[in-house]
Amino acid sequence: METPRAAGLAGVVFALLLAAAIVLIRLGIPEGADAVTPPGFTDSARRTAVRTALALVPFAGIFFLWFVGAVRAHVGAVEDKFLATVLLGSGLVFTATMFGAAAAADAVLAVAHPSDASPGLSARDFGRYFAYTMMTGYAMRMAAVFVCSMSVIGHRLGVLPRWLSLLGFPTALTLLFVSSNVPWAELVFPAWALVLSVYILVASGRARSHVAASP
Repeated sequence: METPRAAGLAGVVFALLLAAAIVLIRLGIPEGADAVTPPGFTDSARRTAVRTALALVPFAGIFFLWFVGAVRAHVGAVEDKFLATVLLGSGLVFTATMFGAAAAADAVLAVAHPSDASPGLSARDFGRYFAYTMMTGYAMRMAAVFVCSMSVIGHRLGVLPRWLSLLGFPTALTLLFVSSNVPWAELVFPAWALVLSVYILVASGRARSHVAASP
């Protein structure tokens, strides 16, 4: 598969999987007053939602790494080495942190439902807060660095349109300063990835059509 098309398809799959995982985890392990009640962890629908989310996270990470590799290959050897290192490093740390948040959420399930028993508040709250801190406090900040570096690379090399490069900066600021305090704000990252991936797919299709039409 050609690199631009591979990057676009991988990005679309990653965006959809990550968005679904975030929504399911938010619904299954809520924050606020609803989270301190036992039904938040003993309700079968919520446990199923979290288990489904945890099953999606590894595949989201795989497609994200594929997306990062395909984008780097598409940019080529002319990219800025400093920004390339920041882009790759933030992508790897984001993936590792996302896996850590998923593992913490899995631990919440294991502690919360051992043979239909109600968990202790300390164990339940520790796992819940740890999962959300990993996701909103660390993973999303690494995502902000990834979005910012990708936008700068796209602008400098001209591989992204101006509007898409500019879109990355409010996205990065939201992930950096808002996502840890405003619920659901982390969805801006998969939304940005989806927009970027769709653009790559459209631009790749237009380029192939132009090449096919040229003598």
